[in-house]
Amino acid sequence: MDTNGHEKYLNMSKRDYYEILEITRSANADEIKKAYRKMAIKFHPDKNPGDKASEEKFKEAAEAYEILSNGDKKTRYDQYGHAGLGNNGGFGGGGGAGGFNMDDIFSQFGDIFGGHFGGGRGGSRGRRVNRGSDLRVKVKLTLEEIANGVEKKIKVNKFVSCKPCRGTGAQDGSAMNTCATCRGTGQVVRMTQTILGTMQTASTCPSCGGEGQTITDKCKSCHGEGIVREEEVISINIPAGVAQGMQLSVAGRGNMGARGGVAGDLIVVVEETEHEYLKRDGLHLFYDHYISFTDAALGIQVEVPTIDGKAKIKIDPGTQSGKVLRLKGKGLPDINSYSRGDILVNINVWTPQQLTKEEKKILEDLRGAENFKPHPGKKDKGFFERMKEYFE
Repeated sequence: MDTNGHEKYLNMSKRDYYEILEITRSANADEIKKAYRKMAIKFHPDKNPGDKASEEKFKEAAEAYEILSNGDKKTRYDQYGHAGLGNNGGFGGGGGAGGFNMDDIFSQFGDIFGGHFGGGRGGSRGRRVNRGSDLRVKVKLTLEEIANGVEKKIKVNKFVSCKPCRGTGAQDGSAMNTCATCRGTGQVVRMTQTILGTMQTASTCPSCGGEGQTITDKCKSCHGEGIVREEEVISINIPAGVAQGMQLSVAGRGNMGARGGVAGDLIVVVEETEHEYLKRDGLHLFYDHYISFTDAALGIQVEVPTIDGKAKIKIDPGTQSGKVLRLKGKGLPDINSYSRGDILVNINVWTPQQLTKEEKKILEDLRGAENFKPHPGKKDKGFFERMKEYFE
């Protein structure tokens, strides 16, 4: 979600995460971590003081690693690209690397740097930030909603910041003390003598769990956690062109992190409801239309259903069962472009199953007529040829 509170799902200008880390899509977890560490050290702000370009590349690499090191987000990214993440995959979003908070990067990935630059750059940047868990909800959509995009309001039961203690976990929100062990940094530094000389290592403070503060008087409402469970109605903007199983990420609308932490994301899973008449295949929609034998022989104009209502189509005299008529551009939109699918109408000639004596006599008289005998020509395409023609 951006600073104006609007969800973003597409950002065609964002670079490929694999390209940023200079790895292939088949890279395993160790290779991804190694590549990120290389980029982080190369563009680290301490190594490039005052260099804004390096700082942006440092943030960009952190965003790429945050997605590719997370199994669920990596799967969504591999399948749908940035659209599957809602462009809000990293550190609660913010519309790209420029929205990243440096403190968040060091607090979450400080261990990647090892002994370089003091691990988390020292000071308060080593302090652990509690991130709330993601929430996953399913949203049912009709074909009409998928075609046009829709705003959905959903009710979720989630962890929110405790109001009495303002999310601190301390009674009245004031009884917080700086940790005596780490002096508020959230880390303890140890010096070790090795054959290569004195080595400095940093680890999470065991006294405060990396938070840098301790609570002497816990809040009675949240019992010191800083979060309570409540129901919340969330408005979600679903873009046009989504598909069954697609996952959209709304940053910062998941569970709130404990004691002043940051919120996780809301993962929206798309479920399509079956249309009464139309069947979906990618961007295309299919409809089976039945006509009588006489209508097929004489020709007729009929109405067929579309997403926007009904459309009239002309069926020429002599139309054979299995003929497919195309309504160009009447299908579903592509979520990543301005293209749109078609509606393909399959014409089926209905053969009567029960006949009266008079009807049978009429057909018996016509049975031997030359024009009622099958005369398939070379130009008449079979079913597979017709289907191939529409999907080439």
